Amino acid sequence: MKCENCSKKECSKKQKNDDTQSTSVDALSSNDGSEEKNEFDTLANAKILLSDCLACDSCMTLEEGARVFQQNQKEFFRVLNLNKKCDTSKHKVLAVSLCPQSLPYFAAKFNLSVNEAARRLCGFLKSLGVHYVFDTTIAADFSILESQREFVQRYQRRNQEEHALPMFASACPGWIRYAERVLTNLVTSHICTAKSPQQIMGSLVKGYFARQQNLSPEKIFHVVVAPCYDKKLEALREDFYTALYNSAEVDCVLTSGEIVQIMEQKNVSMKDVTEVAVDSLFDGFKEGDVVRHDGKRSDGYLEHIFKHAAKELFGVDVKEITYKALKNKDFQEVTLEKDGETVLRFAAAYGFRNIQNMVLKLKKGKFFYHFVEVLACPGGCLNGKGQAQTEDGKPDRALLAQMEEVYTAIPVRLPEANLHVQRMYQDWLEGMDSKKVQDTLHTSYSAVNQSTSSL
Repeated sequence: MKCENCSKKECSKKQKNDDTQSTSVDALSSNDGSEEKNEFDTLANAKILLSDCLACDSCMTLEEGARVFQQNQKEFFRVLNLNKKCDTSKHKVLAVSLCPQSLPYFAAKFNLSVNEAARRLCGFLKSLGVHYVFDTTIAADFSILESQREFVQRYQRRNQEEHALPMFASACPGWIRYAERVLTNLVTSHICTAKSPQQIMGSLVKGYFARQQNLSPEKIFHVVVAPCYDKKLEALREDFYTALYNSAEVDCVLTSGEIVQIMEQKNVSMKDVTEVAVDSLFDGFKEGDVVRHDGKRSDGYLEHIFKHAAKELFGVDVKEITYKALKNKDFQEVTLEKDGETVLRFAAAYGFRNIQNMVLKLKKGKFFYHFVEVLACPGGCLNGKGQAQTEDGKPDRALLAQMEEVYTAIPVRLPEANLHVQRMYQDWLEGMDSKKVQDTLHTSYSAVNQSTSSL
């Protein structure tokens, strides 16, 4: 698939319209022909809607495109099929991690509470043969805590290091891909090095959980259910692959919409599925009610980092954050004043037009923000192209409004309040300032020279 409106330098299609049309793509087969046909093969042949995202002409190679297309239902069912056979040497432990921004989609679509949606989704996945279903909120806890610490350190070094500030959030793979492939060194040094929740969850499942279960990482097949297709690209990054174990942190990403397609093909209604409690990474525990972080449509990096920085740097306890909309509702700023001076200036920039405007100001030297939460999708992660879309690929605004209402109603839990996280810093990561924290929870971003054929 080629986005004909894209050039090597700028993605003009995104510039013109953030609500791009979807393209129908046949899911590629990963069946090698040696396996008999069964119910899973029928499901895997269902078409998926692959939305135009930032992964087009300038941003994705032919090889990457092929590997992204392999992350579909067929690969998921291939592993399920292998587990049904007698050759235990090929069996995999199937673990599925659910993104918090996907759960409101299932809740709104099937008229369930978010807790019911989580438990019924868990029940459905286990009925297919999945062994464990996890919630990625704990991974977002780590990502936010590491981002908070990094911002404070960057702020303190701002007069010594040219690229310390502004700091850009690193959780959105569409934004990261665009920054590395198109914007290059202008912004890559400003991107926070904390991994996204998806990839930290990969480290937790293939590292911590594998060790707890006495499993080698390659024996686990880790699937993430996410709101957008760009998460498939993120899972392919070379720095998220461990050569020692021949294992990626995330083996397959399925969008929320792809999960619904599987349900439809099996003629299963969420309301008919038995509720099963979501698993925990920790032996003897099950997850309780769904919780979220501050922020209306994402993991709330801006709010958490702003409150933490205000306290750590200026001794100010910020209880409520007031957003000021600028050019549009998807570009908003938050400021902290002390003694009549603005000491912190943060922004949220959602959607490609706002990203372009932000970069233009940065090029002109007229960018005065200390931190920006950057998300490629207008409206944030809830509006990911892998969910809440009509059949013709347009945003389902009525469903999205319901999803926002569901998400806002979920109770907020501070990352610092998660005792499991605090314990893992000490017992698994060898302290908050250890080399293992850097190796496990952080990565690096840099300009990428496109040396192979573009898609």
